Amino acid sequence: MSQELTPLAKTEPYSPAWIHEEVTRLVEIHEAGEIPPIVQLGHPVLRMQGQELTDQLAPTLLRRFLDTMRAVMIDAPGVGLAAPQLGIPLRIAVLQDLYDTSAENSVAREREPLDYLEIINPRYEAIGQRRAAFYEGCLSFNGYQGVVDRPADITATYLDAVGTPCERTFSGWQARIVQHETDHLDGMLYIDKALTRSLCANEEYPRWANPGIDEARAGLAF
Repeated sequence: MSQELTPLAKTEPYSPAWIHEEVTRLVEIHEAGEIPPIVQLGHPVLRMQGQELTDQLAPTLLRRFLDTMRAVMIDAPGVGLAAPQLGIPLRIAVLQDLYDTSAENSVAREREPLDYLEIINPRYEAIGQRRAAFYEGCLSFNGYQGVVDRPADITATYLDAVGTPCERTFSGWQARIVQHETDHLDGMLYIDKALTRSLCANEEYPRWANPGIDEARAGLAF
């Protein structure tokens, strides 16, 4: 049984001391063999501007926290997880997309495998004018999917786990994952950018789960 996320009384919520203690608690839950819960829409951290990671976490604790985040992402299962989704207002995210998908979907959505990646203090910028619109879901907004129109090609800058500056271009579905997770670090969820008439419950989504969104656009009038 997973434990509830609760503020720690002895430190000011979201202060560096609180972050250190809460991250330690989450890591210890994971290392004891459990999966910490993902917070849901309505949790205040999901609407906060994430703090730049500086010295809030020692390198060993950061490594343990990244391992915890990866375990939560895989267990969900998902293709990305941001620290705010565990109630931690830090600019940290993990990404991985190695799931099987049909050849038709892979082509239509430009979905290429994304090996495990850790991004710290990330930013992204669009490259060119090309855009793509597809359904997205979110582990912090359970039960729904919605179409989001995003830049199809981006450049991302970030630090790796040891603080090395990195710059990398992403296209297609990989670019969508990076944008989705980085948006979390700015207090934004996909629903803030979604075409709201496209929103559908998971129970209804299979009827629109095509490589493209043309049928959904016609059927839901968005």
